This record gives sequence, structure tokens and C-alpha cells, in this order.
Amino acid sequence: MELETLLSHLHFDTDKVFPPDWQVDWEDAPLPYKLYRGLPSIPLTADIPLTLKKRESQYNPSLAELGHFLWYVYGLTQYSQSALTEGSRHQAVSFAQSLRRFVPSGGALYPNEIYVYAKLEDAPTGIYHYDAAHHRLILLREGNYDSYLSRSLGNGCDISQCFCTVFVSTVFWKNFYKYNNFSYRLQGLDAGALIGQFLEVANSMGFFTRVCYQFLDQSINHLLGLSGQEESVYAVLPLSIYRIINGGDIDLKGEEIISATELSREVPLLRHVSYNRSKRAIDYPLLKKLNEASMYETTQSFGEINKKDIIHSSIGTEMILLPFTESFSYDLGSVCRERHSPDTDFILGKVSLKQLSILLKDASSFSYQNDLDETTGNGETRVSLYGSFYNVEGIPNGAYSYNKRAHALQSIIEGDYRQYLQFGLTMPNVNLFQVPLCIHVVGDKDHLKRTLGYRGYRIQQMEAGILVQRLLLVSGALGMGGHPLLGFDANQCDKLYRIDSKGKTSLIQIPVGPYRPRAWLKGSLLS
Repeated sequence: MELETLLSHLHFDTDKVFPPDWQVDWEDAPLPYKLYRGLPSIPLTADIPLTLKKRESQYNPSLAELGHFLWYVYGLTQYSQSALTEGSRHQAVSFAQSLRRFVPSGGALYPNEIYVYAKLEDAPTGIYHYDAAHHRLILLREGNYDSYLSRSLGNGCDISQCFCTVFVSTVFWKNFYKYNNFSYRLQGLDAGALIGQFLEVANSMGFFTRVCYQFLDQSINHLLGLSGQEESVYAVLPLSIYRIINGGDIDLKGEEIISATELSREVPLLRHVSYNRSKRAIDYPLLKKLNEASMYETTQSFGEINKKDIIHSSIGTEMILLPFTESFSYDLGSVCRERHSPDTDFILGKVSLKQLSILLKDASSFSYQNDLDETTGNGETRVSLYGSFYNVEGIPNGAYSYNKRAHALQSIIEGDYRQYLQFGLTMPNVNLFQVPLCIHVVGDKDHLKRTLGYRGYRIQQMEAGILVQRLLLVSGALGMGGHPLLGFDANQCDKLYRIDSKGKTSLIQIPVGPYRPRAWLKGSLLS
């Protein structure tokens, strides 16, 4: 299968990305976290604060603070058990157990891992893996790698000013075993949700960061001891106590061209042993091919997205101005602890105009520094929000696009489209008749490939995931729940929003609304 065909099938013909005889080997499922064997470890404190506060100290954080940060971003936070029934009430009931984190993940499989380059006074400077299963750091490589990392980022960020740099990787097998080639779409979105949580926690603790999507893959993977065939880094996230982490003024095209192959020769190869439990892992050649096609060998491949590269589509003429409200704030720790993805738990309730206004404004206005554009962060221009609304105070039932600049809804078509959207679900695990807000994240149909090549696809999925995580947190703070869904008919939604001929497409669907408490057993893993 050609890569262009695969990317098309991932969105518009999802059945075709699965082999016709595909069966999930549940007994050989990998662990939802990575384990290293025989390496030095540094335990992190389990005394996690219930509320995150901005730090006032001008000194670099302690190891304990870094531990708090990592736990809120990607630590194991909850153990849950849910009852599964099929059909008749007289059938035997089975139970599903899962370990949860504060970020959503397709099938709760969490294909991403976190690595840390830490420079702290109370720990050796070096490269670590965050062992979420034991809430500890595993030392992979000791030493100072400021220069190596800065060059791997094309000298676009001053790593020497950062107390920590976080790497978000993807372990391909962790969700390929269930979703086959469809896992490639999930992996980018999951990484984006993790990055979204990273940005929220950094902001809550008073840290400053920059998301680097463009780097020399081979040199970064080599530094962490990753093969690139089984696991590869998707994003690099420097952390600093200083306000500006900026390399946007550097003209990479005019700088010395840096080669990943040459850079990798500066540090020795790592041969650490890790464990994932699976004994019969099968190959995933298309994922490897896509990942290789997305890699950058030299800094000459780095690109910048200009505003003229963004496809804008003017949908609808009638505009409904939304009320401007006071700055909305919430306790991140409390919202994270309460957040889950309702499915059969949704109950139809009326959504106030104020709630809708806050949800759309706060979810879409969270800008962040990145290496894709010439400003401090214009991610909201690359992905946008559309929605089908029912039973919203002061808003006629219908489909709308959200105009961020005007803070207004642009009407596309009026009517109740819950049945239309329900019939478009390929896996109807949510009753959309009980959902007042069905929101879609919309992006460029070409997946930024004109400027960034195949790397643009996974970057677009990550930016969609960042927006989804922000949407889920704000909806939770408003007393509602959201459930990200990929099992929907994108063609059908694109026709509803009249974007099918505008160079845009629906990337992910998020039903949002009130819900009742779920019947499950759950226990916090917070000591």
C-alpha cells in the first residue's frame, strides 16, 4: 500500500487499514508502560500535592518538583474496573481492568513514553526514562548534552538555559497489537493529548516551554538509545524557569547544515534491555515506512509554516456573537482527578450560552511556543472547532463553525443532526441523542504535507490532540464530560459542515455534555 493511500484510508476508509483476517491477540498484549532492566534508578517522591501552584523561587526546581510535574503529566493515577455485558441481562458479566492516567488514550493503551534530560542539583545530569509504573527515573546515559541537543534542534533553542528537556516518544507495538495500521493515527493524537497536558501542568507550575516538532530524528533517538524501528521520538519539549525559550529569530537556512548521521557519532551507542511482556509481536512495515518517510536527516529539511500556507474556508454567513465572560480559571489537579470519558453515561441536559462561550473561547485560545511558525504560537490557526449543537440556550439547533477572532458562531445549517451523526458512528458506544454538543476538530485535508512532508501528518494529529486535551479539561471544569472518538464517518461530517470541497476535513469527534456517575470501581494511585 502506498503511503498516500494509507493516509487517506486512515481518515476516510478506516476498514481498509485492517487486514481482512485481523484478530487481536489479547493474551499477548504488551504492558501499557515500558520497563528497563538492570539500570540505576532514582525514586521520585510519592507525596504528590493535590493542588499545583506557581513556584516563586528563582532557582532551578528540585528533584521532588520534577517528580510532581512528571506525575501530573503522565503518571499512573488510577486503577479502575468496569463491568462488561453483552445483550441479555442473564448473560455472564465480565470485567475490564485498566490503569489510567490524566490524559485520554485510544483503548487506554498509552503508546507514548517520556524521557528526560535533567540538570538538577540533587540528581546526576543525564538522560533518564520516566518509569511510570514505579514513579522513578531510570538513568540511561550520564553527562551534559546541551550542545548535542541544541544542534539536534537546528540551534533553534538554547538548551543551556533549560533545567530539563522532555522527549515524547511512541512505542509502535503498544497499540498496533490492537489497532493494526490504524494505530498510526492514534499515536499522533495520543502524543498531542500528552503534550497538551504537559503545557497545562507547566503553566500551572510556572514553567516556560517550547514544543519542538522538528529535529534530527536519528541523533535524538540515538541519544536516548531508541532504534527508530520499534520506538521513535515525536516531540522535544525544553523546560525553563525563564520566560523566553526562543529560537525563532534564527535563520536555519542560512546556518551550517547539521547532519544526524554525523552528530550521532559523537556519543556511543546504548544497548539497554527493556521489557514489554509480548512474546509474539508481529511486524508493522507500513508504520516503519511512514516513520522513516517522516524523519529529517539534516537541518536543511526543517520548514516553517507561513499564514499563506494555511487553508481558510469561509463557511456560513449568519454570525451569532457569543458573550464575553470574565477570565475562567479552575484547579487543574481537581479537574484531572474527576475527568473521564463518558460513553453510555451521557444524559441530555440544557447547556447555557455562557458555558458554550467559555468552552469554545478557552479551549481554542491556548497558544504555545513552537517551531512551526514565526510567532510565539499560532497553533489555533491550523486546527479549528466546528460543532453540531442541540438544546443550547439561545442557539438554534444546527451545525456551526467557531470564529475565534470574533468569538462568534457562524451558522452553516439549522436542524437537529443527532441522528445523522449517530448513524455515522462506526462503533456506536456513545448515544449521541443524549449529547447536546458534538464538536469536531477540523484541519487541513492535506495534513500540512506541502510544507512539512509526511512529518506534517503526525504534527497535525499532535496539534489536534493538544486542542482535544484543552477541550476536555475546560468541559470538565464546567461540570461536563467529553469523549474523543475516531470511530465516525469523516466524509459525512465534512458534508454536514460543507468543508468537503474547501480543503478541510474533520480530524476527531468529541461529544460533550452532562453525564451521570459511572458504575465502576476505581481507586486513586495517589499516596
